[in-house]
Amino acid sequence: MTLLPGLLDTEAIRKDFPILDRVIHGDKKLVYLDSAASSQKPRQVIDAVNEYYERHHANVHRGIHVLADEATALYEGARDKVAAFINAPSRDEVIFTKNASESLNLVANMLGWADEPYRVDRDTEIVITEMEHHSNIVPWQLLAQRTGAKLKWFGLTDDGRLDLSHIDEIITEKTKIVSFVLVSNILGTVNPVEAIVRRAQEVGALVLIDASQAAPHSPLDVQALGADFVAFTGHKMCGPTGIGVLWGRQELLEDLPPFLGGGEMIETVSMNSSTYAPAPHKFEAGTPPIAQAVGLGAAVDYLTAIGMDKIAAHEHAITEYAVRRLQEVPDLRIIGPVSAEDRGAAISFTLGDIHPHDVGQVLDEQGIAVRVGHHCARPVCLRYGIPATTRASFYLYSTPAEVDALVDGLEHVRQFFG
Repeated sequence: MTLLPGLLDTEAIRKDFPILDRVIHGDKKLVYLDSAASSQKPRQVIDAVNEYYERHHANVHRGIHVLADEATALYEGARDKVAAFINAPSRDEVIFTKNASESLNLVANMLGWADEPYRVDRDTEIVITEMEHHSNIVPWQLLAQRTGAKLKWFGLTDDGRLDLSHIDEIITEKTKIVSFVLVSNILGTVNPVEAIVRRAQEVGALVLIDASQAAPHSPLDVQALGADFVAFTGHKMCGPTGIGVLWGRQELLEDLPPFLGGGEMIETVSMNSSTYAPAPHKFEAGTPPIAQAVGLGAAVDYLTAIGMDKIAAHEHAITEYAVRRLQEVPDLRIIGPVSAEDRGAAISFTLGDIHPHDVGQVLDEQGIAVRVGHHCARPVCLRYGIPATTRASFYLYSTPAEVDALVDGLEHVRQFFG
């Protein structure tokens, strides 16, 4: 058994995740290395969702019967838990969406419809980066097409970092919004938040951070980040699918217009006009993802009980070990930072001339689940001249033995393809 400093008691933790006991393809024990796409769920989250449906389900708010009161308390209680988890100054700054993509689209649409000084129009600029997930590229492309704004971006260095050498030329007095990922889902890069936020604030631009690959893995303090908005999703942090979060500064949420209209987000409605409820309800039209929010609240409880600092230390140890072992594999090229310092727990790589889809298929036959393709970050693949990558990603339940299984599996891939 490989012993690494800083590891969690994975034997105990893995007992909370029923799916990790699965045997697939007849006799292969599941090795799940795809948590960057979606993490597995502990029994505590599964039970919380089941109990909600079995004992408390009703629509939230406005109801005066017992079930409605209970459902509302659970839903709003989840908001309190998320607010504490990210150190939000106010619970009313936490907006529930269906995923991070919706959170990012929500901000883009708000800015397209906003009054001054927030409005994005043909005389303004939008700044993103070349390493973004498509969810943080396409909404800004659509906004630029609709408004005539200019879309600009930071490029990438050869080692998978952001090229900030021309930051003053990219973020200018015309910049209205800078939107970037905290941790890259394909490269694993942890980006220099402080430098980007400082420059954006110098020119009066808003900052939106996509923390989808950060919130599950290490402490997330929205106040310390200094951004105006932070988006993340529940299903990557032990929560259910169908629930995401947008945090925004209170004064911005008060000033910006809603994106979706419907029930719950209104204050008064007449046939001629409507007025809107205060945030967060202003941005939560219709029946919200109630059960999913309950599950996310349970996930927050679970992660908090273990300790985000401890989870971060565990993943750092696993990632450091994985980088070292993967570099032993002949013909393997890591795409992104090769140092385990300042990187996340997702490692993308190519293996000689073997197509990543073939690598993934042969690994799957050995029970090893990895992700293959562009990882919704095709511009990164274009930048490095590769068709796609294989990505292994780790979480609090990952073990050194699973890293060893991956390395052994890759040797089998190499032998299979000669």
